[in-house]
Amino acid sequence: MSTLKIGVIVGSNSKQSINRQLAQGLVHLAKGRADFEFLDIAMLPLYNRDFDGTPAAQPFEEFKAKVRGCNGLLFVTPEHNRSVPAVLKNAIDGASRPYGDSAWGGIPAAIIGTSPGGPATSMAQQHLRNVFVFTDMPTMQQPEGFIRWTEGLIDANGQVGSASKEFLSKYMDKFLAWVQLHQAR
Repeated sequence: MSTLKIGVIVGSNSKQSINRQLAQGLVHLAKGRADFEFLDIAMLPLYNRDFDGTPAAQPFEEFKAKVRGCNGLLFVTPEHNRSVPAVLKNAIDGASRPYGDSAWGGIPAAIIGTSPGGPATSMAQQHLRNVFVFTDMPTMQQPEGFIRWTEGLIDANGQVGSASKEFLSKYMDKFLAWVQLHQAR
């Protein structure tokens, strides 16, 4: 099979996001085993079904084309108020509409995220899993990736630090195997 194309969606539009840093570190761990593309969600307008089929929907149509071009999707997200960040939920909703034209169906996914707090991003990830069932994305169940942000998780060069490298390398191994498993779609 040709090289897997993996879309990376960061659930934050902050350029300094610790989740963006984690995503970049994860991509580096899997360098050479897949082609990774960060799919920007910051430029998407608030979804409004009144705009379906009009020029106002063009940013979502472009985003949907990028999603459909992926063999797998890696979601790296913060948690906002014990749930999914609005910018990420908007992207998911907009790319699933209009009804019958969802970009997500059948694309294997994984969810991971980091936060300084003890539970990390566990609630946001659970909410995403519920949404992904409806949008028909087979989502990797194990290992779960509730990563506590600590000094040295990602070093000054954007590399995963030594304390987390083994776990996160295995996470990416499992994710790429998960995507490969679901390529019969």
